[in-house]
Amino acid sequence: MHILVFSDQHPESSGGAQVSIRLQRRFLEAAGHTVTVCSPRMHQAHDDDPNYLDTPSMPITLDREYAMTVPGRLTDRWLDARLAALPPVDVVHVQADFWQAITAYRYAERHGIPAIHTMHNRMDVGIEETMPAPQLVIGALSWWQHRVLKPRLSTLPTGVWAYLQEFAKRAAVVIAPSHHFARVLRENGVTGDAEVLSTGVDDAVLDEILAERAAEPTAPHSLPSFVWIGRFSHEKRLMEFLEAVRLARVDAVFRLYGAGLLLGKAQAFVAEHDLADHVVFVGRVSYQDSLRAIADADALVQTSIGFETQGMTVFEAAALGTPPIVSDPNIAAELPAESIWQPADGSVEALAEALRQAVAEIVSGTAPVVAPELAHTLRQSTQTTRLIALYEAALGGPGSE
Repeated sequence: MHILVFSDQHPESSGGAQVSIRLQRRFLEAAGHTVTVCSPRMHQAHDDDPNYLDTPSMPITLDREYAMTVPGRLTDRWLDARLAALPPVDVVHVQADFWQAITAYRYAERHGIPAIHTMHNRMDVGIEETMPAPQLVIGALSWWQHRVLKPRLSTLPTGVWAYLQEFAKRAAVVIAPSHHFARVLRENGVTGDAEVLSTGVDDAVLDEILAERAAEPTAPHSLPSFVWIGRFSHEKRLMEFLEAVRLARVDAVFRLYGAGLLLGKAQAFVAEHDLADHVVFVGRVSYQDSLRAIADADALVQTSIGFETQGMTVFEAAALGTPPIVSDPNIAAELPAESIWQPADGSVEALAEALRQAVAEIVSGTAPVVAPELAHTLRQSTQTTRLIALYEAALGGPGSE
């Protein structure tokens, strides 16, 4: 099969959906399929790839990492001209919710190709957290969608859920990356039958790390070691995490992996509160290095609440046997309660108390133990086998098994 994947942001930019796309692509190619990723051209230095199809774009963030493409006839013509030189597309996989989603459905409907849609974005929370005048943004998105994607199919009142339902009604299959997000889509009328398919962990990297640990167990850290991985942005609750570290006053090391607009503010906070001996800003690292960092740590800390549709780092930690502190109760419910720490509520004080508890249990040797069998169910090979079956079902039509 030739699978055409659409993403709102370039796969080489930072973000969980981008990691998911890169990983899925590699495993689909290993299974003998061709994958082309269509995303807005990135206005920052990045690795290039002949299977990236970068649509003309404009930067939308100050650091120029993220960009947007305007859907419409000009983009349609540009896309058709470039895809004409490639093997015929069999399946369109929409892994976008904004401009590229609209472009994806225009392409799929223009060429009579089935579309599968993985809904990565908790739009109701995401727009509220990241955009000024969120209701105005939602209204503008809905107007834009109705203008360039016709006829209107949604039966819900105009809003976030109608916007997503418009896509869902055009998709042969809708995928949610977690049970809790599938429930959100169902409860809000977007779709009642979303397939749950999480992003897995790279089998080869997982096997390599686990084999290394079995052959040569690592010595305990001199101080409990925690990792936090993500964009340095408000919705990830980076500053709340640092405030919890300050309140906890524990003798531990917290390594932060990632980059973003809050880096300067976070560094200033650490300097102001004399936390430099405990907080280390590592920067962005490769996927492999981030997994090694998780495996080397005593615990992972997840801090966003209500924003993540999967919480990839939590699943990666579980697969690697590293217990996580999980702030989001929806993500926590996806894993066995005995394998995680969970703050009592969403407050900074509760997170600080969870950090104290984790440090005490790590030091005493009573930290949660992650069930080893999770490593198998969370492998990307397992998820890719299921994804290919969904592609085949979409190609076979409604009666396909």
